[in-house]
Amino acid sequence: MMIVEAHGLGLRTRRGWVFRGVDLTAEAGELHAITGPPGSGRTSLLLALAGRFRCNAGSLRVHGPAALGQVAGVHEPDPALTVAEHIEERLLLLGPVPRRRRQLVPVAALRTRRAYRQNALATALAGAGFTGDVPLDPNLRGRDLTPVQRQVLGLVLATLCGPSLIVADDVDAGTDAGERAWLWAALARLADQGYAVVASARAVEPGTRAIVHRLGDPALPARVDPAAPPPAVPDPDPDTDTAEVTR
Repeated sequence: MMIVEAHGLGLRTRRGWVFRGVDLTAEAGELHAITGPPGSGRTSLLLALAGRFRCNAGSLRVHGPAALGQVAGVHEPDPALTVAEHIEERLLLLGPVPRRRRQLVPVAALRTRRAYRQNALATALAGAGFTGDVPLDPNLRGRDLTPVQRQVLGLVLATLCGPSLIVADDVDAGTDAGERAWLWAALARLADQGYAVVASARAVEPGTRAIVHRLGDPALPARVDPAAPPPAVPDPDPDTDTAEVTR
């Protein structure tokens, strides 16, 4: 099922283009990576795909709700809350899934909401496709989380909303090679749960199963070669299932 359809997408401000000419189509179950150096517009593109602001060039259609993972300065853990409290608070705020939307919400997300009082963290992690090696202590507070833990918590919280699209920013920031490999594998498992996942990074780890889009490079998207080295607005209505921006 097609989730994201972006054609010639661009954002221009008085200072110039933030990004332009982006063509991206993402289906449920696919992992896409937006790569490029700092300042290339990666974060702005992710926020546009998630419906957080409007682009002024090209067209964008997103079928189903979108959710943010970790996006620095926009969507981050509360420093005073523990991991478990983040999950419990999110589930309480979401409440039950409306009957008219249940067929659009992954079964794992529905089960998590029903079971949160019994074992919220374990159920939420399982619903997001994370295995027993997940580096997340339920008693850690937001201020004490490592970059990897912040990403994992952001992804888990995103799945609780029952979205079609999940975006996560700078997934390689502050991580070493082993952590990056683990995170990209976790993102691939998340896509295997049926979500369309779009993540940004400076580069993609070798062996990552993803479709890569390098901003400013018309030769991409292209699937990553496992043997190749890595290359040197107002919030939407949560009940809206289709968002569209046209030139």
